Amino acid sequence: MSGTGSGGGVDGTVEGQGAHQEAGRLRRTLGFRDLVVYGLLFIAPMAPVGVFGTLDAKSGGAVALVYVAATVVMAFTAFSYAQMVRVAPLAGSVFAYARKGLGEGAGFVAGWMAMLDYLLIPAVAYLFSGIALHALVPSVSQWVWTALAVVVTTLLNLRGVRTAARVGFAVLAMEIVVLLVFLVSAVVVLVRDGAQRGWLTPFTGDSGFALSAVLGAVSVAVLSYLGFDAIASFAEEVAGGSEKVSRAVLFCLLLTGTLFVAQGYLAALLEPMSSAELAADPAAQGSAFYDAVDVSVGSWLHDLVAVSKAIGAAFAALAGQAAAGRLVFAMARERRLPSALSRVDPRSGVPRFAILLAAAVTLVAAVWAARRPDGLDHLVSVVDIGALTAFVLLHASVVGWFAVRRMEGPPSWWRHVLVPVVGAGVLVAVIAEATASAQVVGVCWLGVGLVVLAVQWGRRPI
Repeated sequence: MSGTGSGGGVDGTVEGQGAHQEAGRLRRTLGFRDLVVYGLLFIAPMAPVGVFGTLDAKSGGAVALVYVAATVVMAFTAFSYAQMVRVAPLAGSVFAYARKGLGEGAGFVAGWMAMLDYLLIPAVAYLFSGIALHALVPSVSQWVWTALAVVVTTLLNLRGVRTAARVGFAVLAMEIVVLLVFLVSAVVVLVRDGAQRGWLTPFTGDSGFALSAVLGAVSVAVLSYLGFDAIASFAEEVAGGSEKVSRAVLFCLLLTGTLFVAQGYLAALLEPMSSAELAADPAAQGSAFYDAVDVSVGSWLHDLVAVSKAIGAAFAALAGQAAAGRLVFAMARERRLPSALSRVDPRSGVPRFAILLAAAVTLVAAVWAARRPDGLDHLVSVVDIGALTAFVLLHASVVGWFAVRRMEGPPSWWRHVLVPVVGAGVLVAVIAEATASAQVVGVCWLGVGLVVLAVQWGRRPI
C-alpha cells in the first residue's frame, strides 16, 4: 500500500513505543490510496446489488433517479466533512466535529447516533455476505456463513490497519473487475435483445412518478453510501495531514455515486418483473438483481456476482468494523464510554478492546438477522436513522464553528452556511420519509443516549 509515513505516533514518536500506545494514541501509517481503499471497501462498488429490489419496489422503478438524488444528498454531507476534518483531524469523526462546533453535549449525541450506524452497518454487510454464500452453498446455514465472515475479518482488523488495508486492496481490485464484467455484459445484452422496460423508466419510474416514493427510497439508498464518511475516522492514522482525508472523502463519494447510478440504470432495464410486482412480492426483492442477471445474461455472471458480493460484503464489514472501533475508542478516550475501550494495543497499534466490542455487537445483530426472514429489512431501516441524524449534527457543527463562533475569522456564507443548512434540510426530509419502525428505533436510541448523558452530567462538565 502507499502509506508514506514511517509509522510515527501522533506526537511524532516512533510507533513501537508502547507507552504512547497505551495512552490512547494511534499510528500514522496510512496514505491517500489506503484511505480510498478503506472508503471503497466500506461502501462497496457493487453495493446496489443487495438493495436493488427494495429500491425498485419503493421508488416505482426509478432506481437510477434514487441514486442520483442520494448522491446529491451525500455530496452536501461530504462537503461538510471536508470542512470539519481540517478543524478536528481526530479518530472520532462526527463526534469530534460536533464537540468542536456545538459543544460537549451535542458531540456526545452525534457520536451516540453515529455509533448506531457504525455498529450496525457491518452487521448488514455481514448478512449480505451470508446470503450470497448460502446461495452458493445452500447446505451450510446462512447464519453460519455470516458468523464465519465476522470471525475472519475481526482477526484481520486485530492484526493492524496496514495488514487489513493490504488484503482489502486485493479484494477491492476483484470487485472492480467483476463490476466491469457486469457493466459490459449488460450493455451487450441490451444492444442485442433490447430492454425489459422503457429506456427512461429508471429515471421516471415504470408505474408513474411520485416524489414521496423517491424520497422514501433515498432513505434506504443512503445505506449504499455509508462508508465514505468513515474515512474521516482514520484521520489520526494518516501520514501527511487532513487534506488527504478531505480529498479521499470527496473522491470516494463521486466515484461510487457514478457507479451506483450506472448499475441501477442497467439492472432496472434488465429486470423482468415490474416494480409493482416486486412491491407485491417482498421475498423476491433481495435476489432481484441476481435474478435479472441470471435471466438476461446467464448463470455464470449470477455466480460471479454472488461470489464477488460475498467476499466484498465481508470486507466492507471489515472496514466498517474498523471505523466503529475508532469511534468507540474516541468516545472512550474522552471518558464518554468506559476508559478500557481507549487502550491501544502496543504491537498492532489498533484499539483492540474497542474493535472486539464492535465485533461482538455486529456478530449478535448479524446472526439474529440471518435467522429471520425479515432480518435484512429491520437492519437496513434502523442503520440509516443513526447516520442521517449524525449527519444533521455534522452540518450544524459547520455553522456553529465557522459562522456562529467565527473561530477562523469571517465565514464564507456559501461554504459555512448555505451548503450545511441546505444539506441538513434535505436530510431532515429524508428522515421524515423513513419507515415508522426506523424512526421509533432512532428515537429510542436517542433517548437511551440522553439518559447516559444525564448520568455523566454530574461527573464531568458538559
